[in-house]
Amino acid sequence: MDQQNNREVLVDVKDLEITFKNGKKKFVAVQGVNFQIFKGETFSLVGESGSGKTTIARAIVRLNQTSKGDIFFKGKKINGKLPKKEARELKKDIQMIFQDPAASLNERATIDYIIGEGIDNFKMYNSQEERNQIIDNAIDAVGLLPEHKSRYPHEFSGGQRQRVGIARSIVMHPDLIIADEPTSALDVSIRAQVLNLLNKFKKEDNITYLFIAHDLSVVRYFSDRIGVITEGRIVEIAETEELFRNPLHPYTKSLLNSVPIPDPIIEKNKVVDPTNSTYHAEYTDQHILREVTPGHLVMCTEEELESYRNEIK
Repeated sequence: MDQQNNREVLVDVKDLEITFKNGKKKFVAVQGVNFQIFKGETFSLVGESGSGKTTIARAIVRLNQTSKGDIFFKGKKINGKLPKKEARELKKDIQMIFQDPAASLNERATIDYIIGEGIDNFKMYNSQEERNQIIDNAIDAVGLLPEHKSRYPHEFSGGQRQRVGIARSIVMHPDLIIADEPTSALDVSIRAQVLNLLNKFKKEDNITYLFIAHDLSVVRYFSDRIGVITEGRIVEIAETEELFRNPLHPYTKSLLNSVPIPDPIIEKNKVVDPTNSTYHAEYTDQHILREVTPGHLVMCTEEELESYRNEIK
């Protein structure tokens, strides 16, 4: 068991690279990515669309192949070829909540079938009564009603469909849930309900989350630590409040600066320069994640490290 600061490391991503091929053309979507997720925490990956957040998440659930690097889950390497039994076990231990609750549910299946499909495949009950009880408990836990079991996804609102998606995940008792922008398709009032629901399961069942988002206000509320990603590279990792208090990398600063502030005078005077070349720096082998202060890492060279340390002082 890996330990750091007396915390168990559940997921350990090392020097990850993911390349997509189209004939002879190659596109490196993610490269040199390193981070750890501790058991029981919420680690968020934040960045704009196309930055590589979902690509990394799909590699952890073995939907995307990796071209370099390693992904460890509970100390075992899980990318690359695995014995059938181990690959099957991972499907139970790592669950995913998708961004679009409408597209991720089978429109022809009842809610009972959708939520129960996983426990059916893994035979996680001894009798039909026990199966019904497990599904009833999951439906109750996400705030739906028993009579919803016989209905179909199109009969529900977006928020209710996302609750079905959450119930489908938690019913498997996973160690890790990857939540891929689970609230971006929902109304603001429903977002808070869904996030509160996820937090509830984190506390009650000690579930670990990899939370993917581009909305920093949501991330601040929900995360223990944040990794900021741009152009397929993680450029900064820190505890949530530390990141908001001391953003160091130019891209992190630009991301925080783009968050709307509910004050018309401040908003009017705010200057955001998306063309700033430092956001799109040319990275070399010398650019690696370096610790500026304990737990606060920034992608930089040895020379840049000192200037970041002085910035915090």
